Amino acid sequence: MDMPTTPTPDASSDRPAPQRSAVKPSRGPARGASTMAAIHRSLRAEIVEMRRNPGEPIVEKHIAEAFGVSRTPVREALQRLADEGLIEIFPQVGTFVARIPVNALPEAIVIRTSLEGTAVRYAAQRATGSQIAGLRANLLLQQETVEDGDLNAFHEADERFHALIAEIAGYPGLWSMAQQVKVQVDRYRRLTLPEPGRLTNVLAEHAAIVDAIADADPALAADRMAVHLDGLLTSIPQAQGANPFFFTGP
Repeated sequence: MDMPTTPTPDASSDRPAPQRSAVKPSRGPARGASTMAAIHRSLRAEIVEMRRNPGEPIVEKHIAEAFGVSRTPVREALQRLADEGLIEIFPQVGTFVARIPVNALPEAIVIRTSLEGTAVRYAAQRATGSQIAGLRANLLLQQETVEDGDLNAFHEADERFHALIAEIAGYPGLWSMAQQVKVQVDRYRRLTLPEPGRLTNVLAEHAAIVDAIADADPALAADRMAVHLDGLLTSIPQAQGANPFFFTGP
């Protein structure tokens, strides 16, 4: 097992280590790569799910200690996150969770709308009775998470809903492509979920999309998907106004 190196001075080293779940590195020749991947997945999830807020410092030493590894795989994971625009690394200063770039959100939402509009059109043409039943079962799951007030569970059910539509369309890659462009949108969207009535509105929009698919109406399904995703565009100013420190750009 790699032994931890001597920590270098860090402006945030006197901060208490956050309580993060430690994932034990795997053994064998691929241990280093798998450990880096595990660290990357863990940090990425925390950032996208807003469990690490924009501007929050990230201390290499704390992460290395949590995973029981040297700083090498931690630095590799952090560099990968920096390449994704999720963290910012300032030499001699520190590493911080990146703020959400407002200017990048509209384009990402437009791309997602185009991809998912295509997916839902095909889904409306091809959906079987059992597949529609699967979508309605997902709606029930969403309803349960709304009643429980469980934002994380709602987000997961929401993601599965959109993935199901792409699968029914016969082009699951459309959802994979959407996921690649919507990382920053997901961070911003998490800020909107606690808004009063937000979850209920999203659920109603999802139900309307399913009804259009069940009616085998591709044009209506695409229109309702566009309306659903357009809500993300119109909510940007409100989210930014409520959390100005979390965003960058006008």
